[in-house]
Amino acid sequence: MSSTPFTPMVRALKGLRVLALAVLPAVSAMAHAATPALKPVTEAESAVLAQRVKDEARHAWQGYKQYAWGHDALKPLSKKPHDWYAQSLLMTPVDALDTLIIMGLKDEADEARELIATQLSFDHDMKVQNFEITIRLLGGLLSGYQLSGDARLLAKAEDLGKRLLPVFDSPTGLPYTHVNLRTGQVSGTVSNPAETGTLVLEFGLLSQLTGNPVYFEKSKRALVETYRRAAPSGVVGSAINVESGRWERTDAHIGGGIDSYYEYLYKCWRLFGDAECKQMWDHSIAGVNQVLGEDTKSGFWYGHADMNSGKRIKTQYGALDAFMPALLALGGDLKRARKLQESGLRMWRLHGVEPESMDYRTMKVLSPEYALRPEIIESAYYLHHYTGDARYRAMGREFFEAFVQHCRSEAGYAALKDVRSKQQEDSMESFVFAETFKYFYLLFAPKTALDFEAVTFNTEAHPLRLPAR
Repeated sequence: MSSTPFTPMVRALKGLRVLALAVLPAVSAMAHAATPALKPVTEAESAVLAQRVKDEARHAWQGYKQYAWGHDALKPLSKKPHDWYAQSLLMTPVDALDTLIIMGLKDEADEARELIATQLSFDHDMKVQNFEITIRLLGGLLSGYQLSGDARLLAKAEDLGKRLLPVFDSPTGLPYTHVNLRTGQVSGTVSNPAETGTLVLEFGLLSQLTGNPVYFEKSKRALVETYRRAAPSGVVGSAINVESGRWERTDAHIGGGIDSYYEYLYKCWRLFGDAECKQMWDHSIAGVNQVLGEDTKSGFWYGHADMNSGKRIKTQYGALDAFMPALLALGGDLKRARKLQESGLRMWRLHGVEPESMDYRTMKVLSPEYALRPEIIESAYYLHHYTGDARYRAMGREFFEAFVQHCRSEAGYAALKDVRSKQQEDSMESFVFAETFKYFYLLFAPKTALDFEAVTFNTEAHPLRLPAR
């Protein structure tokens, strides 16, 4: 949708409420239309939507199976396989396994599990990114093991964990970004809080399941060392040197590169009952709210600020930031969570699908792509769980209808190059199975589909739980 400047206006919302929006120059008209009412979703309609999500997940899985079996991912437009590295690490099957199990797609889950158990090998002389391998593969293997009981998956997870351990051997304990799976050679000295602080759930659970404390100790230390270098307010910057421990970029925000650091502070407490993590969370979230939170005429948002001075740098928010309502709800702050989710809905409605990023002051798109991201759906799911408010299922339906309309392809689901034109891109990352389809399904399915209180989702939406004692 093209952007056209227009004068400030106020529109009535079909007699339900009035949403006043102050309009800046060069702001798209859609950004300032009043938020239309959300039609309620009945329980019967929700059941139908859950089945539709399951059918669409099966459609995407069948595309992967037909055109990219044994590879990391499917390129859904060219119908060709894609691998991250020289050798496939079965990203899509590992990421998809627990979703297939939760949805009751037994045949698909069984074939994925057998492929992983018999074909996945980490004995390759190649350098991989520790963070993505941890959240997707280590997390996926652990949740797959816990849901299926297949001990071969735990053995794979332990083998992977051992191969990743060298990343922690820096002078500070902050992990290097990359490691060679065979030689253990590490590289990548400039990292970010997400990569240094988003490891404790996966490595910690591996310690619980194997009885080897080293995984928890090293990943917990990395989380603590990240926190120790935060500003007095508790916020962190966007780039840190793992050897010197010095910040190389002091841009503080809640988006990609930082987001899941805050998430794991709370979830470390939730999964392991670690009181130190709870103290770090309490301090950090207070600072995030104070330094980054901002009420504007377009809604409540989290922007960018210098971590040391607190000075506002950018009024930018995007698809990755949209995880925050879920985290706020998990932490008990439903008031902020609700407000922020309403802002996310406005972001989605700018062009009918959320952009990667936008300026929340001008409501103009900064990065127009949509990578099939799940975060706004995750937040709708969490808020529905905690409030029981049907509004969040209604949001989810709006998101899902647009998702299917604009992203479905003959062989799967395709990312969008530009949410304004809806032009598709030849990409279907594995997280569409791990997260996007899973959160859509859990939002619409009965609560019995998964016991929310019994699990803690890692940042890739793999449900993890402490083993029974």
